[in-house]
Amino acid sequence: MRIHASAEKWRVMFGPGSTVPGEDFGWFLIPGPCGIDLKVIISSGDAESGVDWEHVSVSTKKRCPNWQEMCFVKELFWDAEDAVMQLHPPRSQWINNHPYCLHMWRPTKAEIPMPPLVAV
Repeated sequence: MRIHASAEKWRVMFGPGSTVPGEDFGWFLIPGPCGIDLKVIISSGDAESGVDWEHVSVSTKKRCPNWQEMCFVKELFWDAEDAVMQLHPPRSQWINNHPYCLHMWRPTKAEIPMPPLVAV
């Protein structure tokens, strides 16, 4: 995961959950491309599962983020050629801490299989 330099100016550096520039975790309050602020939380790695994942969650106060907003955030935290994914896990594994939050994931030790180009 790389953090685009322009994203650092929106990093929350004071109060609960604050982090310092350059860390690959933390949260950001970003003015979105559709005129709505986006709360973005990033994290990298998970020692418990044995799989390293990069993770970004994106939420707004009144609705789920749309495609344009998710693409905007993806470009702030990953390179244009990195494949990332949104998952629909089994309902029994859902944890809904925020009704208007979507997630993007990228494994760091495996490639994401890609569908045929004609299907994308």
